[in-house]
Amino acid sequence: MKLQRFALALAGAGLFAATAVSGSAVAAEPNPNLTDKIAKAKGKFTTKAAAAEPCASWVGWVQPTGLAQHADITPAKPPTAEPWEDFQFVGARSSGTWYLAANNSATRVYFYGLFLQGGNLYRHTSYVNEDTGAITPSATKVGSGWTSFKTIATSNYSFAAPRHAHLYGLNSNGSLYRYAQIGAGFKALGSFPGFRSFKAMTVISETPTYDTLLMTTTAGAIYTVRIPVAATTKPVLKLVRSTGFAAYEALTAHGCGTRGGSLIVGVDHDTDTGHQFAFSKFNGAATAMTAYGKVPAVFNGTTTAPFTTHYDQLVGE
Repeated sequence: MKLQRFALALAGAGLFAATAVSGSAVAAEPNPNLTDKIAKAKGKFTTKAAAAEPCASWVGWVQPTGLAQHADITPAKPPTAEPWEDFQFVGARSSGTWYLAANNSATRVYFYGLFLQGGNLYRHTSYVNEDTGAITPSATKVGSGWTSFKTIATSNYSFAAPRHAHLYGLNSNGSLYRYAQIGAGFKALGSFPGFRSFKAMTVISETPTYDTLLMTTTAGAIYTVRIPVAATTKPVLKLVRSTGFAAYEALTAHGCGTRGGSLIVGVDHDTDTGHQFAFSKFNGAATAMTAYGKVPAVFNGTTTAPFTTHYDQLVGE
């Protein structure tokens, strides 16, 4: 991450002095895929149905000014990118997944998720105007003490009991921390040492018994990290590739195909570039990989995050 952008992101912390922010996008012609994604956010989908959908990466990023952008990235050589309307958010230095959902009566549609601003953790609820596509964000401070966390990622297993929603935080002390979301709060579930050399991560699996993270190291390796839901068990790491991923400060993951494949976008915030990859269902070094190449988009943000719906479950490992 560029130091100038990092400083600008921290300078934006005052925007949340009242723990809320508002804004809207000028979206006279919203992305045509929005109608389909809103319909999906209002209904429950099975893992099989979600996996059978066309493959694409839905990626968002937040600029130092707080302007948010997102795009659908379709695999090809090279990939293609279809941008959505921009909207005003706030400065953020790391973000979990943005989940598109609806209230119980299906009368309001919104994104929700977690992000870091300075040393604080926030939860946002960003409401979507179904007619115009305009997005109006609001946010609540969840807690402080997050200055030493380099990045976060979130899981959301919502299909069946036992459901869980986990927050993962990669700390500069070399440990990976896990928290369970319980109502409006979080319960600390401990930490795992041995992650000092890791720098980027995203969730690739959400199941009743485990989550799996995809993580890169500063030396360029990429690993899967399976973390059982049971609090007393340790992560299982598998090396996928030993080189080739050193440039990326951010990763996003989306399911692809009926066999547990994943589309991964790696973003280099130093050069504002991203590259798209397809992986078979992850199985260590035996995982097949296709590199699609550079994405035709300028990822000029301080954080990059996957966008999805509440009912899209990841089954990549």
